[in-house]
Amino acid sequence: MAKAEHLEKGSNPRFVVTSLRAEHWPAQVLYGQLYCARGKMENRIKEQLMLFADRTSTAFLRSNQTRLYFSSVAYLLMHALRRLGLRGTELAQAQCATIRLKFLKIGARIRVTVRRVWISLAEGNASAALFAGVYAQLRTLRLRC
Repeated sequence: MAKAEHLEKGSNPRFVVTSLRAEHWPAQVLYGQLYCARGKMENRIKEQLMLFADRTSTAFLRSNQTRLYFSSVAYLLMHALRRLGLRGTELAQAQCATIRLKFLKIGARIRVTVRRVWISLAEGNASAALFAGVYAQLRTLRLRC
């Protein structure tokens, strides 16, 4: 199977060689469902590394294992944020590092009282509207316990 594209940056040919039978896997289904899904999974593995899953440099197994646990939990939270909170925004398909830099890595003033936690963003924040939209989307979710 071959796919030929010509983009602004130039040609983008794709070739898939497989032993799968053509009657079970038509070319468009093979490329769209099987081949592209494999690429998406490879990107998800790379995202784990963006969340510092590769920092297992201590001499002790337990501390390296703890770092991997934290990285896995961070990835799950980031995936949930992308799937539930960022749905319909420009960051809905973004990688974890992009979400971290453009959405989460912002300056804020946090004030904690007995009953509430107040988060104040600067009015000049470029992503304030995005942050408000994500907050509104997350508030509408029902938590399952």
